[in-house]
Amino acid sequence: MRMGMRLLLGYFLIVAVAGWFVFSIFVQEVKPGVRRAMEGTLIDTATLMAELAKDDLLSGNTQNGRLAKAFADLRYQPINASISGIKKRRNEYLLYMTDAQGKVVFDSAGRAVGQDYSRWNDVWLTLRGKYGARSTQSDPDDIDSTVMYVAAPIINDGKIIGVLSVGKANNTMAPVIKRSERRILWAGGALLGIALMIGGVMVWWINRSIGKLVRYADSVTLEQPVPLPDVGSSELRKLASALESMRVKLEGKNYIEHYVHALTHELKSPLAAIRGAAEILQEAPPPQVAARFTDNILTQNARMQVLVEKLLLQAKVESRLEIPLAAVAVNALFVRLRESRSIQLERKGIVLEYDESDLQVEGEAELLDEALGNLLDNAIDFTPSGGRIWLTARAQEALVFIRVTDSGSGIPDYAIDRLFERFYSLPRENGHKSSGLGLAFVREVARLHRGNIQLVNVSPTGAEATLTLHRRFT
Repeated sequence: MRMGMRLLLGYFLIVAVAGWFVFSIFVQEVKPGVRRAMEGTLIDTATLMAELAKDDLLSGNTQNGRLAKAFADLRYQPINASISGIKKRRNEYLLYMTDAQGKVVFDSAGRAVGQDYSRWNDVWLTLRGKYGARSTQSDPDDIDSTVMYVAAPIINDGKIIGVLSVGKANNTMAPVIKRSERRILWAGGALLGIALMIGGVMVWWINRSIGKLVRYADSVTLEQPVPLPDVGSSELRKLASALESMRVKLEGKNYIEHYVHALTHELKSPLAAIRGAAEILQEAPPPQVAARFTDNILTQNARMQVLVEKLLLQAKVESRLEIPLAAVAVNALFVRLRESRSIQLERKGIVLEYDESDLQVEGEAELLDEALGNLLDNAIDFTPSGGRIWLTARAQEALVFIRVTDSGSGIPDYAIDRLFERFYSLPRENGHKSSGLGLAFVREVARLHRGNIQLVNVSPTGAEATLTLHRRFT
């Protein structure tokens, strides 16, 4: 299982367990909480009604007094109220009144008059000056038929002369309880959904940061290093810095080993030629022969000098991780290329064509000059006398594609995959080979500009190099 999924599952389980505990407590507290609130209203009502019923009890006219008349009138005055979506149709209070001995003298339901209620907790405790309440099933076979009664004493001249008890069926509060439980469960489900969404975003963010590091490591493995990514988190940033330090040290070691081997290999041929020419010159050959071998020594020396200079430039570019970016005009690049290569172009009779362009790219002008110069040099070397070379620039969204197209012999199939290797070179028309560092340098410049370089054959003859850069918006 991927680390991101493990983090998501662990996070979700923690939230789910914590949510389950919290919401189970909430749900368990809904019913007792509602009943405690109902009990508070019952005691307030009983106390008030006890004062109103005192005159009826003292007059002995409880069956026809004000209290009895009020309850009789309630039957003809239905309630039509909507309390937060819950419909209330009628008065749901049950009320009875007893005398000082606990005998029922009034019952709003008309069923308990004359009965002895002195043993019920609400009456028993209230007659003794205590808080009296009880909850009793109206139907012994139905546990949901409980009715809560709360009693208040009827006091005259400081003496308890009776008890008034107000009751309400607990199931009348069932809609309130169910709605509250339902809302809590909905809220719990929504909370878990939001938690899962937040967890998903967190995992996506972590995976995205780790993915950047993975792509960075893969690019190093493929010898196509990219700039150190910004991973956001301080811990991941430390890991990225550690990877970068490791890469730099490993690349430094590999870089030196590779360059020593490659440079040794490339220097063998000119050194051998110089040594052979020098040995022949020691034998005092005729002037014509001596001049030829002297020219050979100078040619090989120049070849080694070019190789060393380009190698130093290549090493300088490869050691850079970032470059300062500025606006560079593409048209100015084309003009400088034509002026700097005018002698080579005239010598071979090659026509260089380019379109005027107002495009600008983000980059370092000196590096772009050198990179495009290398591409143009290759095009000149492989274009026959009297041929043509085209410089073009096209923009597509945020990218600019600079193309150098020649009408030469094209790229052999066996060389396409090796063109950007250091010291790999194809023979020119004169049979000589270049340093093999030009295209490798262009690739490094493209990397520093976060761009790309491609080299392909075009029809009917010739090759085309495409340098991809980022457009400068002004």
